[in-house]
Amino acid sequence: MFWKRKSKKQEGQEATDSAAEVAEDTKEETDDAVESEGKDAERETAAEESDSEKTEETEAAEGSDEADEAEESDVFAGDEDEDEVGVTGPDGEGITRVRTAGVFEFGDDKFDVVSNTWIVEADKDGVIVIDPAHDAEAILKVIGDREVYLVACTNGYSPHIGAALAIAEETEADIALHPREMRAWRRVHGAEHRPEIEVEGGGALDVGDLHIDVLPLPGTSPGSIGFYISQLGVVFGGDTLREGGPGMVGDTHLDYTTQLATIGENLLTLPPNTRVLPDRGSATTVERENKNFDSWV
Repeated sequence: MFWKRKSKKQEGQEATDSAAEVAEDTKEETDDAVESEGKDAERETAAEESDSEKTEETEAAEGSDEADEAEESDVFAGDEDEDEVGVTGPDGEGITRVRTAGVFEFGDDKFDVVSNTWIVEADKDGVIVIDPAHDAEAILKVIGDREVYLVACTNGYSPHIGAALAIAEETEADIALHPREMRAWRRVHGAEHRPEIEVEGGGALDVGDLHIDVLPLPGTSPGSIGFYISQLGVVFGGDTLREGGPGMVGDTHLDYTTQLATIGENLLTLPPNTRVLPDRGSATTVERENKNFDSWV
């Protein structure tokens, strides 16, 4: 608070000043001081409000910059060649991507695809393998000597389960899959070997140090699910949402209306900085894809 000291009577002031004159002078000084203090207070208040507005604007800009920087620093984002096989990572959250090439047969059609398999550190000793695709040997090489706690599949199409059985048998891990994906599973692996764990949207898994929420993501298939790990700020959504738009099965959308609804309700309602790690292509974020949603409707 700005304040003004009342001035003392100066030396040499004539002794003939009357008490009334002194009182009048003092009153004028007091009035002037009050008026000045009022103006100064108004200026201070305005300055504080301006500083507050600038601070909010700065914080918002910094937050946006941080989000942009985080996205730019994501080792899985903005790939120059999405058709190149290989290994990327691990990133700062202990996630590694293994890209393998294979053929996806859907109906009478065949598609050459390069798929993402995600290896997530669950603790210092073991990992979770999400959507093991075409090349079990390449995936096992990245896993190394670590224990595999779980093989988790977002749906039953071959790019999501192709190497699941080989990895599970080699590492003695359980396989998790939605029960409505068993028909697709049998097309690839037959009826003899079944996944040990049935998972459905709304459920949860505790694996190592990680808590995983299972999200219902029907649309590309009836039992498509996502694995959301809030403590890592990531969601593994399979083919439901890829960078720039809803994912396709082969070259088509099977149930676009349902797929779009599930994206809006179950993926884009996650925190904006959540990374979306899909079955193919580059990583994206909830915030980035939210900006595109209206153009998909």
